[in-house]
Amino acid sequence: MSQKPSFGALTLAVDAVIESCLSEKLTHGTVTLVSYDGQMVYHRAAGLADPDSNIPMREDSLFRLASITKIFTSVAAAALIEQGKMRLDDPVTNWLPDFKPRTADGKVPVITIRHLLSHTAGLDYRWAQPENGDYAQAGVSDGLDISGLSMEENIRRIGSVPLYFEPGASWRYSLAPDVMGAVIARAHGSTFPDAMRDLVTAPLGMTDTCFDVPETGRGRMTAPYFRDNGQLKRMQGNQLVLNEDGWRFLFSPERAFNPNEYPSGGVGLVGTGADLMRLVEAIRTNRMPTVSEAFMRQMSTNVLPNGMPDDPSAGFGLGWGVLLDPALAGTPQSPGTLYWGGVYGHKWFADTARKLSVVIMTTTASMTHNEPVPTGIRNAIYANLPG
Repeated sequence: MSQKPSFGALTLAVDAVIESCLSEKLTHGTVTLVSYDGQMVYHRAAGLADPDSNIPMREDSLFRLASITKIFTSVAAAALIEQGKMRLDDPVTNWLPDFKPRTADGKVPVITIRHLLSHTAGLDYRWAQPENGDYAQAGVSDGLDISGLSMEENIRRIGSVPLYFEPGASWRYSLAPDVMGAVIARAHGSTFPDAMRDLVTAPLGMTDTCFDVPETGRGRMTAPYFRDNGQLKRMQGNQLVLNEDGWRFLFSPERAFNPNEYPSGGVGLVGTGADLMRLVEAIRTNRMPTVSEAFMRQMSTNVLPNGMPDDPSAGFGLGWGVLLDPALAGTPQSPGTLYWGGVYGHKWFADTARKLSVVIMTTTASMTHNEPVPTGIRNAIYANLPG
């Protein structure tokens, strides 16, 4: 009879990292969840959700998910593909007939659902461009700000800018999931939030994941911070934050409470660590109630043989990253680990080889490639995994 593995050392090590991060003011609060072979072996809320009001962090505290939203959008698309309402190689114009961005030489290429899901459509993000770049001139919103735009108007603006390459020719992280959200709404025959509920959150039993926070949930919201000259500073409205690459992020935390803002398929969701873990486990095990195991495996299959253009250690599937070379990435994770994060300060990964799913939520915006809080927690987990 095999003995159950002990996670006592892992618990002590992760606790120590979290306490160190809090005392060093790297973040004000965290929620960390570790699942091993389907069993929750570590879960802890630590620090403060809102330091100004001295509100402690709770395991059901709500976080702005930012780019973690993208995995929800991709799974919603997968569910519609399973229903036969779309196919991977269908043109986007089947649902958005006016979305016809041109290449630099004036051609109107076919952009498919596959291109949107894999970030190979030739689109971009405004934050990754110069201050007066093409997207800024077109008035495109990245979905983090108070824009005053409808989903349709923002997509019209995205489509007015020339593509950065022929669809399928390269990889570029982009607003493709925002376009995908509009496609999902049309294919589902409803609004995008209703489609997300029907296809992803309700089937997984998620009770807290939404695009705008109801009045009853506001007291559970975490307060977002960023580092300014090494000091934590609370985000204000229209908060401009530059990362180590000079990318220009414009945050409006109040967007989460504004039902008039369009539901961004790339960055718009709010949720808890526990809700997110449900989806991460579905990705790790390929068991999603609305998607077949075979198609979930396809979603997690790398489509970039040489890795990302600026990071050969990392590939991408149809919605999330795929680790190709752990040594090159400087990580203890296994090859094939699935992962992504959000700029408000969160990381998740699913190491299928180690039967491990991890969700790390923080209150500090991610502005470097190796954020100290999630990186320290990750390393403590691997250094103390039993067996």
